Amino acid sequence: MARVPQKPVSELLRNEDKAGGEEEATKKKRNDFRELKELEEQRKAGTAPAMVDVETGRDINPHIPEFIEKTPWYVSTDGPTLKHQRPHPERQKSFATVAEWYKKGTTGKIAFKFRKGACENCGALGHQKKDCFERPRKVGAKHTEEDFAPDDYVQPNLSLDYDAKRDRWNGFDPATYAETVVKEHEDLAELAKVLKAERIAKGEIAEDEDDERYADNMIPGQTVDMDSRTRITVRNLRIREDPAKYLYNLNENGPYYDPKSRSMRENPFQGVPGKESEAAKFAGENYIRYTGEVIQANEAQVFAWQARSKGIDVHATAEPTKLEVLQRKVEQEKESLKEQHKKVLLEKYGGEEHLEAPAKELLLAQTENYVQYDRRGRIIKGEQKVFLKSKYEEDKLINNHTTVWGSYWREGQWGYKCCHSLVKNSYCVGKKGHLLEEQTFTRMPSVETSAQQLKPKLAEVVKEEKKAVEREPAAESSEEESSSKKSKYSSELREAIKKAEKEQKKGRLMKETSDRDRGYHSQYEVKAPTEVEIEAYNLVKIHSSDPMAAYMSEKKEGKK
Repeated sequence: MARVPQKPVSELLRNEDKAGGEEEATKKKRNDFRELKELEEQRKAGTAPAMVDVETGRDINPHIPEFIEKTPWYVSTDGPTLKHQRPHPERQKSFATVAEWYKKGTTGKIAFKFRKGACENCGALGHQKKDCFERPRKVGAKHTEEDFAPDDYVQPNLSLDYDAKRDRWNGFDPATYAETVVKEHEDLAELAKVLKAERIAKGEIAEDEDDERYADNMIPGQTVDMDSRTRITVRNLRIREDPAKYLYNLNENGPYYDPKSRSMRENPFQGVPGKESEAAKFAGENYIRYTGEVIQANEAQVFAWQARSKGIDVHATAEPTKLEVLQRKVEQEKESLKEQHKKVLLEKYGGEEHLEAPAKELLLAQTENYVQYDRRGRIIKGEQKVFLKSKYEEDKLINNHTTVWGSYWREGQWGYKCCHSLVKNSYCVGKKGHLLEEQTFTRMPSVETSAQQLKPKLAEVVKEEKKAVEREPAAESSEEESSSKKSKYSSELREAIKKAEKEQKKGRLMKETSDRDRGYHSQYEVKAPTEVEIEAYNLVKIHSSDPMAAYMSEKKEGKK
């Protein structure tokens, strides 16, 4: 495009006043425009040289559109240029280069006297006392003017773009690789040579033996990056021994093969004699049409047709959820009707016991599984009976024990049966543990014997209580003290009776409480009751043969 300079409005008005006549100016403009058009066509054809950018000195493509090549009127230029189309350097955001990075492990200079704004603890510039990483000094560097720490290095403020912020190799110096990794491998190679020379000197290996004869086994396995394109390619590849589906039957009237879906629905070996073995490998893909949820969908469609014929407004495609709920409800009603009919027949004719007969394996202890044993009971032929597996360790004997933990129980405690030890993970001492147990534990007296032994003592307690009631009320406190001294069971028995009544009351409340409101802890104690507790229980207990039993129970229930 020929260059037409764009002038400001003020300059155009100024030139218009200086012009001689309108007709001459119009004629001149027409001639100039015709010449510019001819020059533009010549430049596009290549017969005339292209315009040169006055800013860069490069040729301007003559095929550039006019609206791109034309310079705005507010941009002052000395000739044709595309400067207005290029980005302005002062407006471009500059980022840090590859060589620029933060210097780590660098410190500043060390001062000789305290400066204003420095850390009061170590005397370094760059941080305050509360941010100091040095040990807090008893007297800071501000007061001692000694032992100043080096100033903190002020890191450059780097401007990083999106990729530079996320570059894992940013700040990496390739020179360090040669200093560390390459040098380490060279040292290992030198060490391997020294070790090989020592082994040759000892005669362990030959001098001409190849060190890399087993190197192929040490090479790590080669992996392939299985992206989506690779997976599709691998899936499409087939084993050469397997012929394609369309090659099974080349008859013109054979089953149709769809190349787009790669499917052949009909059996290509149907009606072809002598192809029974091939038919076993591939018999068409029509079976896929009757697998999965196809049968359920067909049953639902048939159910919808039957329901619609009976006046029920339901559609398999428009209302699938409604159809499924209705179908499930009808099936449940059918099952309930079958159960009711079965129940009526059993009530009428009997024979329910025959329906609940156990399995034949349980009745006759016989199965069809053949197992052959030798004289020692080991299995020669057949499968061994499979036991249920547990997540817990079974039959694991430790610490010289011959039985497992939990094989022995005594007075609410588990233990080992071999030594009667009640301590888990203890060492087995054998029969000595039985003797130690007999010495430690004493047999608990039975309820009947303890009750018979306490009868005379209880009679004495009752007599003392009667005497205490007959005495004067003023001397009640002193008489109670004397009676408690005379009988060691009186105060203990009262407390035991109160405790027994409290437990009975609590038991009645727990009995009336539902399982949801009842507490988790059973509050059950496994220990032998004392003689006083047994007697208190016998006193509080209501016997069924007592004529006042009903009255006493109502009285106790009324107190709660």
